[in-house]
Amino acid sequence: MSFLFNAVVIVLAIALVVGMIIAGIYNNLIRKRNMVDNAFYSIDVQLKKRYDLIPSLVETVKGYMHHEKDLLTSIADLRTRALGSNDLNDKVKLANDISKGIGQLLVSVENYPDLKASQNFLHLQASLNETEEQLAASRRFYNSAVAEYHNAIQQFPSSIIAKRSGMQPREYFFVPDDQQAPQPISFN
Repeated sequence: MSFLFNAVVIVLAIALVVGMIIAGIYNNLIRKRNMVDNAFYSIDVQLKKRYDLIPSLVETVKGYMHHEKDLLTSIADLRTRALGSNDLNDKVKLANDISKGIGQLLVSVENYPDLKASQNFLHLQASLNETEEQLAASRRFYNSAVAEYHNAIQQFPSSIIAKRSGMQPREYFFVPDDQQAPQPISFN
């Protein structure tokens, strides 16, 4: 009888240890997923600032840049879609697309000397540059959190628990290919 009792105690102890390990792994995955969400919401604040600047920028530039009407319309449309989206991965994709559009817009400004001299545009450009710098810092933190989360959901044994819990990979923020090369700067 004592042998049976000892065997039951050992099995229960092993089950308890395994359960604690599984709970620890699961809690670690949740912590990493929440860190990704928290990092995204920090970006979301910067994106909101950027989205608030876009209508003013578009209106200021419209009077000067008749040929870039499609680009301005595209940026405004992307902004509207991003504000209406509730899907985190969709918001990341739209924010990346907006970055590309704003980059194209700022390069196009070089062809409009009167626009470059406009005080309103210069103020908006400075505000946008500051917001983009803050956004870049937030993106670095977010991408780091996503990488850590991806490692956790892909490495054994946590990958088993992540899969059973329905944890999915998240999108990275990235710099579009056409923005990776240095942009031309002119002081004329």
